[in-house]
Amino acid sequence: MTVTAELTPAQARERFRGGLVAGTSGWCAGWTQVNLIAVPREYAWDVLLFAQRNPKPCPVLDVLEPGELAGALFDGDIRTDLPGYRVYADGELVERPADVREHWRDDLVAFLIGCSFTFENALLTEGVPVRHLEQGSTVPMYRTTRRCRSAGRMSGPLVVSMRPVPAALVDTAVSVTARYPDVHGSPVHVGDPAALGIDDLDRPDHGDPVRMTGDDVPVFWACGVTPQAAVLESRLPLAITHEPGHMLVTDARDAHYRI
Repeated sequence: MTVTAELTPAQARERFRGGLVAGTSGWCAGWTQVNLIAVPREYAWDVLLFAQRNPKPCPVLDVLEPGELAGALFDGDIRTDLPGYRVYADGELVERPADVREHWRDDLVAFLIGCSFTFENALLTEGVPVRHLEQGSTVPMYRTTRRCRSAGRMSGPLVVSMRPVPAALVDTAVSVTARYPDVHGSPVHVGDPAALGIDDLDRPDHGDPVRMTGDDVPVFWACGVTPQAAVLESRLPLAITHEPGHMLVTDARDAHYRI
């Protein structure tokens, strides 16, 4: 097990608060990681309804009240305790800071959305390799041509993450991840990426390309970066999110989300 895997969530958040920028796949083994999207209160209902209509990519685990900086899932500061943020204004990415204190407003409502990193340890326990961990990279993520259900001002495409899985272990990967419905659950697609409108697996929209080995098959899960794609398309006046692959490590256990 790596040093970062052995850290507690509080130790990891302290490092990120100190300015460390790093992808969090493989960090704090056994502890749940989440995606972040924070929007002004007047758009919070649209985000919540978008998530309710698209639960596979947007499983909401908690919502912070306007201006709240911590909640039931973690004790810290939502503005500083992630290892990377994105700030969007009117549908444009305007900054990628290490903390967002200067951008934060008291009317922002923060949504914490389940992350597929939560089931990676379960995959490893069942003998399913996680190639991006083996290769020391960030999981690749892709915008697809599948559309999410719109809600109010929010509309956009489904975003997926991809993990190569040996053909003989695809059924195992499906059954393992299906036990985690609150963190994306089972895959949305197995096999030909063209069926999702993905032209080139070596050119992800976020994260890093991952090498396939042997008889690996590409397996795709719904991804919590989907709300960021909706923010871009919907041109919200302000949104603050995590940098893809750079998650908030919470004080909740992965096992809590296993059924």
